[in-house]
Amino acid sequence: MPKIKKKKIVVAVSGGFDPVHSGHIRLFAAAKKLGDELVVILNNDNWFSIKGRHVFMPERERKAVIEALKPVDRVILSKHKKSIKVYDRNSKEYSISRELEELRPDIFANGGDRFKDDVPEVATCKKIGCKTVFNVGKGGKSQSSSWLLKDYLDKAGRN
Repeated sequence: MPKIKKKKIVVAVSGGFDPVHSGHIRLFAAAKKLGDELVVILNNDNWFSIKGRHVFMPERERKAVIEALKPVDRVILSKHKKSIKVYDRNSKEYSISRELEELRPDIFANGGDRFKDDVPEVATCKKIGCKTVFNVGKGGKSQSSSWLLKDYLDKAGRN
């Protein structure tokens, strides 16, 4: 009797990950356990202009670091265009819906600081049949790239 090949379960996570910290590592490890392949959709450098922030680590550096992490199978860059206008977090300009439509993962995993009413990709996931999961990695927001950078700048300003 021929073996039936099981469909690989693809899990996607997304973020700026600038810089990568322990909360991100926990997210990646927990998200990987939800399926067979973990794809990180990495917000490109242009996304930070949409958010109204400056880039700390360029996209190629963030991509290289994340690709080296054990739970991560693949990293794809978002296709955000540079913007002089800062957009609301729930806007389509801010989202990675386009990337989800192309990738069509089985699961879109979100960390502990995201909720279904503040993730613009929820509608896209419904449209493409992708399950959305929240509080992946547990523990809420244990660390923040913004907190790390602010702490560094505060300390650097005192020296």
